[in-house]
Amino acid sequence: MAAGSQVQRQSGVALWRQIADRIRASIANGEYDETGRVPPEIVLATQFGVNRHTVRSALAALAQEGIVRAIQGLGTIIERKERLSFPISRRTRFIEGLGTQARETEGLLLESGEEPASEDLAQRLRLAEGAPLIRLEILRKADGRPVSRATAWFPASRFAGIDEAYRNSGSITAALDALGLPDYLRVTTEITASHADRSDMEELGLSAGAVLLVTRSLNADPSGTPIQYSVSRFPADRVQFTIEN
Repeated sequence: MAAGSQVQRQSGVALWRQIADRIRASIANGEYDETGRVPPEIVLATQFGVNRHTVRSALAALAQEGIVRAIQGLGTIIERKERLSFPISRRTRFIEGLGTQARETEGLLLESGEEPASEDLAQRLRLAEGAPLIRLEILRKADGRPVSRATAWFPASRFAGIDEAYRNSGSITAALDALGLPDYLRVTTEITASHADRSDMEELGLSAGAVLLVTRSLNADPSGTPIQYSVSRFPADRVQFTIEN
């Protein structure tokens, strides 16, 4: 079993966090599907070479995320919450991408502001370094459950008022349409993984050690001019990506 390998004590990552990550991965891989339960604490402690208190801390973190639940007399059961499948294509759209998987979707504007383009953002958006950008901090939910948090930048000279347009609509597509851009295309998407930081843990309802899928994406108008660069964070146990050609 993949989860059976012992943890690295000199890695700089807390033992309970390593164990939580491995149990989370084992659940995602279906390794416990026959029983629907995580192995007993004493079995996990032996597999990982740690004491039961460390295992208990890992299970408590997973319970806080809603991945497992302890039931008296039954042990620690796995909560059956199917991942949302989110397609990435030339016309990637959050609401349309979820389709019938969610009854309700919601986009919340957490914060907005104007800032000068860094060297990296200026290159991506083909602007002069220091050009004004509008930054949006967005939280998206499906059926009331947080499924992504995103930071998006737009050229301020072209999209003044996009913060208010997004606040009113809860949709990037609708906000851009309201500002005169009815269509746009996905140019690039980079996907990586990382641990959630404190801010993402709070907004996405995660515990320490939770793993995020991180997308860095660039959108352009139909003529090819970049209009948006975004960094989006998705809880890895709630969302999976489908790459569409």
